[in-house]
Amino acid sequence: MEKKTLIVIGGPTASGKTGLAIAVAQHFGTEIISGDSRQFYREMTIGNARPTDQELALVRHHFIADRSLLDPLSAGRFAEEALQRLHTIFESHPYAVLVGGSGLYLRALCEGLDEFPEVTEGARSQVQSLLNEQGLPGLQAELSRLDPAYYAVVDRANPRRLERALQVCYASGQPYSSFLGQTTARPFRCLYLRAHPPREALYARIDARVDAMLAAGLEAEVQSLAPHQDLPVLQTVGYQEWWPYLRGEYDRATAIDLVKRNSRRYAKRQVTWFSKDDQYRTVAGVADVLAELKRL
Repeated sequence: MEKKTLIVIGGPTASGKTGLAIAVAQHFGTEIISGDSRQFYREMTIGNARPTDQELALVRHHFIADRSLLDPLSAGRFAEEALQRLHTIFESHPYAVLVGGSGLYLRALCEGLDEFPEVTEGARSQVQSLLNEQGLPGLQAELSRLDPAYYAVVDRANPRRLERALQVCYASGQPYSSFLGQTTARPFRCLYLRAHPPREALYARIDARVDAMLAAGLEAEVQSLAPHQDLPVLQTVGYQEWWPYLRGEYDRATAIDLVKRNSRRYAKRQVTWFSKDDQYRTVAGVADVLAELKRL
């Protein structure tokens, strides 16, 4: 029997993913899994560009505002829950749609994540001491010694990546790279697509979206979330720029400018993520999706 098909629609913020996903889901009479890591939480409505009530009414969506931000959803746990939802959807539909700009969450569901050993407190302390004493060069030198294979491909300017790899090395006594590539095959096939408008158009849409968020009450939403501002999910673009403003460190105009600037930078990183994965094909509408399905 032919495998069921998960149509994956990725891309940067404000690229039109939501509209395309809804159109595709309507065409196939199926449901949508949201893989946007900031849209899971019901307390966040405006700054995370959640689909409107009108859009949500068109097609059944899963993982939109279905939990509290006090119960954060990791990529691994999302994959576990989403696999269960997909099993139910595929019982009555040959197709399902996955949409989002959080590349790690999409990958977790479609391919699984590598399983790493538990990192001990001792390993964390050891890496932190190294960072405090020798800085980034110390992390680089140690990872080069313990795991030259991973050192050759990692972003060496990203201390968090280096710290994580060294923690695993210390905790397990094995190279970090030895735990990579252990993903599990899925019982469905994936068609990887991306919305990818021209950069100038994308940036203009981002600025317009921020203006629309402000008109919809973004600042009031941020103020209501201020007691939780230290949560990782609120240390993200669209929210993190407001916390210094609320502390009086700069004015409102600066906060708005930073939201727009950082949203453009975030979109650029998303474009890079999806561009690096050669499985993704650029599409602009349902006709393009159908054409790609024929090639699958």
